[in-house]
Amino acid sequence: MSDVRYFNQEIETLGRNELDELVDERVKYTVDYAYRNSPFYRKWFDKYNINPSDIQSHEDLLQLPIISGDTIRTNQPPGTKNFDFKSVDWKDVFTVHETSGTSGIPKSFFLTWEDWERYAEKYTRSFTSQGFGPDDRVVVCASYGMNVGANTMTLAARDIGMSIIPEGKCTFPVRVITSYEPTGIVGNVFKLLRLAERMKKEGLEPSESSIERLVVGGESFAEESRNYLSEVWGCDVYNTYGSTEGTMCGECSAINGLHVPEDLVHLDVYDPRMNEFVNDGECGRIVFTTLLPVGSKCGTLLLNYDTEDTTVVRTRDKCSCGRTHMKIENPQREAETFWIQGTPFNRVDIERGVFQRENIEYLTGEYESFLYGGEEEGETTMRVSLECHDPANCDQEVVRENFLKSFFHYKPALEQAYYDETFNIIFNFTGSGELEFYRIKGRPKRVVDRR
Repeated sequence: MSDVRYFNQEIETLGRNELDELVDERVKYTVDYAYRNSPFYRKWFDKYNINPSDIQSHEDLLQLPIISGDTIRTNQPPGTKNFDFKSVDWKDVFTVHETSGTSGIPKSFFLTWEDWERYAEKYTRSFTSQGFGPDDRVVVCASYGMNVGANTMTLAARDIGMSIIPEGKCTFPVRVITSYEPTGIVGNVFKLLRLAERMKKEGLEPSESSIERLVVGGESFAEESRNYLSEVWGCDVYNTYGSTEGTMCGECSAINGLHVPEDLVHLDVYDPRMNEFVNDGECGRIVFTTLLPVGSKCGTLLLNYDTEDTTVVRTRDKCSCGRTHMKIENPQREAETFWIQGTPFNRVDIERGVFQRENIEYLTGEYESFLYGGEEEGETTMRVSLECHDPANCDQEVVRENFLKSFFHYKPALEQAYYDETFNIIFNFTGSGELEFYRIKGRPKRVVDRR
């Protein structure tokens, strides 16, 4: 356990007034840099008759239109001849990256070495706030390549002085744990649970291993699944949120919200109509803006970029860890939000029901769900498939009751529809490896809308 509390203490503990002034200074510089160096933004400002010098503070960002992933895709090949978001000469580009492309043509991003240093600092601050230091050895179970996450964490480790074991996947042999005695692992909830099961089968209890803390990222998750993961491994589990676009937020030792590196990323939360900011404590869409230190260069910068994720600003007050940067709730993907009879629910709501503690006595935690029918047919059916340790000895009634109580806790309208029989939930209990997603390559799709 490291005694280091901060990586950049002056910035991380900056008073709110000073931090807001720094943000406004960087907003002005970033907007001016975008106009001078980005072909897209030069045309964009002229099209909307916006003078970059009119943007003096983060509140002025409301004057700017919001862009999306589709905006980036249509301003790069094959949509255009050139990469209009590239804001440096090729000689200054250190690496080229693409998003996964799961929602269409991959978005292209260009990073200078300065970009990499800023990306790395975001993760360095998170790792340090979670207690990592020079004596730590961390297994990274995130892909190396076009995705920036794993490489960014590796650069962050260099700055901290800790060692990285770059496995890339969580399917590495258990001997890696026994031979190198890592103190941390970066992965997602389900991969880390599967790893724990493999370790148990080989006679190594995860809670008795060298692992002192886990870092979970890559997708949103229910607090119940985090708690269970912590129980299985016998250590704290920290949350991170990041993207190729450059968000990167992380939980500190307080484990009650993710700190936003406000001097490097400006994050606003917009109402569903994307017209204005919502108040702190209200849920909305994450819209972020790259922030550049005065004099810096950037390969691809984004102003008012709609991440299509939702969150809540938890607090802007000083944290018990000493940091002053605001904290947000665990973001959820808008693409994983579904509507039934005018009421939304997210994949995480289903996961919360699965990971009710009493349920996990019978379930592995693996699940998938499917939506059928629709309002035109007069009713909607959701089938929830749950993988069991032993289907023959699973108390299905207990699992059903726990799931329904959790799922309807914040969804009274859906509960009423359930009792009115216009919304049905049926449960399917399976054995190991029998869920549909096991037969499909790629990341499991936990909710499939077949209406």
